[in-house]
Amino acid sequence: MNLQDIKIEYDLIVSLGSSCAPAINLRRYGLRKFSMPLDWMISASLSDVTRLIKSRFNRFMAFENLSRLDETHFYLNDGNPVYDSPDGQSLSKSYFIRDTEYNIISAHDFPIIPNVDWRSFYPVYRQKLDRRITRFWANLVQSTSSLFIRWSASYEEVYELREILSTLLRGRSYTILILNPAEHLTVTRELPWGMEHVCALEVPGDMNDYSNWDFILNGIRLQ
Repeated sequence: MNLQDIKIEYDLIVSLGSSCAPAINLRRYGLRKFSMPLDWMISASLSDVTRLIKSRFNRFMAFENLSRLDETHFYLNDGNPVYDSPDGQSLSKSYFIRDTEYNIISAHDFPIIPNVDWRSFYPVYRQKLDRRITRFWANLVQSTSSLFIRWSASYEEVYELREILSTLLRGRSYTILILNPAEHLTVTRELPWGMEHVCALEVPGDMNDYSNWDFILNGIRLQ
């Protein structure tokens, strides 16, 4: 599939990572109905995401599988920054919390508060994540035309994802859009993968470049 082929209307558009960039730009374009389980996560491997989908998010971010990493980021409320000060000058920070079973990291959900253990925020986070998972599956099973967007994946990883989605969606229409960053590339170009249901693009390496996202998302519509 080429890029022009996928510029149609969908009833569900899903970010599959690997970072927050797809979710941020889907929201910016009005292509996101609600917050989904992987919107504010970091997932280095699409194979881990595929395994997660195949398991229907079984034990995803289970408490006993979580570990705190040294890295930190900014604390977000569904993608919106949270500030430490009333004047909006100081952004709240958050811990990186890794799910060791699926190798996926929550980057924005566990705020750093002095003398408060990150684990104390888990019950509230668990409720929020469960709502997102339930809502995602409810919409996925009802969808007749879905678009899945992933930043960075190999041909083999996408083939594996396609097999799982074909089984889950049982003949319903879906498309996978892959954006593979390439160093020194200045324009987006199509990759000749020739894989059914898949549009693969090679894109400039900066995932925060809005102009590149504008070129890709312009023409894609959400019912």
